[in-house]
Amino acid sequence: MLDRRTLLAATLAAPLAAVPALRGAWAAEAGVLRIGYQKNGILVVAKQQGIIERRLERLGHTVRWVEFSFGPPLLEALSLDGIDFGQTGDSPPIFAQAARSSLVYAAAQEAGGSGAGILLPKGSPVRSLADLKGKRVAFAKASSAHNLTVAALEKGGLSYADIEPVTLAPADAAAAFARGSVDAWTIWDPYLAVAEEGDGVRVLAFAAKITPQNDFFLANRTYAESRGPVLVAAIDALGEVAAWCRQNRGDVAALLAQGTGVPLPATRRAVDRADFVIGPMTARVTAEQQAVADRFYALKLIPKPVRVADAVWTAPARNG
Repeated sequence: MLDRRTLLAATLAAPLAAVPALRGAWAAEAGVLRIGYQKNGILVVAKQQGIIERRLERLGHTVRWVEFSFGPPLLEALSLDGIDFGQTGDSPPIFAQAARSSLVYAAAQEAGGSGAGILLPKGSPVRSLADLKGKRVAFAKASSAHNLTVAALEKGGLSYADIEPVTLAPADAAAAFARGSVDAWTIWDPYLAVAEEGDGVRVLAFAAKITPQNDFFLANRTYAESRGPVLVAAIDALGEVAAWCRQNRGDVAALLAQGTGVPLPATRRAVDRADFVIGPMTARVTAEQQAVADRFYALKLIPKPVRVADAVWTAPARNG
């Protein structure tokens, strides 16, 4: 019989874990904002509430939602004009920018990646970050978990060469973790929250104890430059959602569980440790993201240096 951890792959796999033939997969339409989202967070709540749709209706626009399993394929779609706007963690835009993706940072959710950590299976002898030496550590390549893994190694006095990286998409990593094929798994909510319910599973360290992890709202540069007021309206709507989330965490958990199919207890755990604050790309946030870019370039995990500030969008002035 499959246990809960093994079922993670089926429970949490999104329909777009891999995205072949992205160009033209979701053709651009006049008057439509195509939003890429994942199985957690503010965008799911916004989708359930319909708040962006109501705000954009005033501008003669509608919304199309496209679900992704994690950040890199979402940004691939953004680069190939498959979507216009979406949210990811810190690493995907770095890799995308290094690959000359036409993206811009439209807004930030500071500490949005706080619900992430490094998981250990039952009976693991690992007690500290330094104990990861020589271990097989699973994470999604070019995802926020990639950066968290590297930062955890630095904090533990280790180098990237001291572990055996096992790069897997979340659903595949869940299955590998469940069958004992890896020694540790770096992952974010809601995958983390669901996996914590496994027998004997424990968290070696949460992101908050390792490194700042911000989330970002990203847009296709051409879209941002041509339809700035639409993007501003969508971000303003998300700011309202964030404020509501901070005051109504129980309702947030119920909406997320309904919208994603993730069990309510796990969803509550994820919501309780989430920070719901959306703001502009400040100098501090830009500098923190630049540190992520510099970390990946120093390890030669991206082919060239990336200057984050080059991709920071300046929003048009709001009316009124």
